[in-house]
Amino acid sequence: MRIHDIALPLQNPDAAAAWFAQVLQVPVHGYTLRIGWTTVRLLQAQRAAKEGALHLAFNVPYNRFAAAQHWLRERVPLQRDDHGEDCFALPDHWRSQSVYFAGPEGMVLELIARARLPSSSAEGAFDGRELTCVSEVGLPTGDVARLQSQAETQLGLQPLSPAGTTFAALGDDEGLLIVVCADRRWFPEQTQLPAASGVELTVRDTGGSGSLHDAQQGWSVRSS
Repeated sequence: MRIHDIALPLQNPDAAAAWFAQVLQVPVHGYTLRIGWTTVRLLQAQRAAKEGALHLAFNVPYNRFAAAQHWLRERVPLQRDDHGEDCFALPDHWRSQSVYFAGPEGMVLELIARARLPSSSAEGAFDGRELTCVSEVGLPTGDVARLQSQAETQLGLQPLSPAGTTFAALGDDEGLLIVVCADRRWFPEQTQLPAASGVELTVRDTGGSGSLHDAQQGWSVRSS
């Protein structure tokens, strides 16, 4: 699956656009970010923000993860778990390495390198233009199992790893809907509840054509 377009309401889109341009060095044109094949449109929120944080992950070529990690450490503090670790390797179904950091308006952001995806020919210092896509968007819900079933029926999505009652990663290495219980706090700091109010996603290559939405949490996904 590929996450093609994200409409993202914010309280201060001007500050967010400047942050993405200066800190992550991604191309920004007005309120539109281009991150590989993903377009992120920063919109002015029409209502006060709800409690909670949005989660986004950005794919990095696996052979560039060390350079990307060094680049990021010079730009923002990395988030740590309760053991003080700030770099996380997942084996088995994930085969990935990740680092997490805070973004605009409390976002929980992640750089993730996935071993199954193609390597890069780039060398030397990392640059934000090497980010290949937004590969994860966090979507809170009151019933993870029900939403997982709807995603399979409507979009043809399967879990990347065995799903539980509070967490399901639906899709593949190129794109995942990170479906979480609304009271499950974000890893690694586990201090922020998930939120995605007003977020609208357009995805492609899902194996199905349909849509998902959660009226209570206020987000929607459409496959084109």
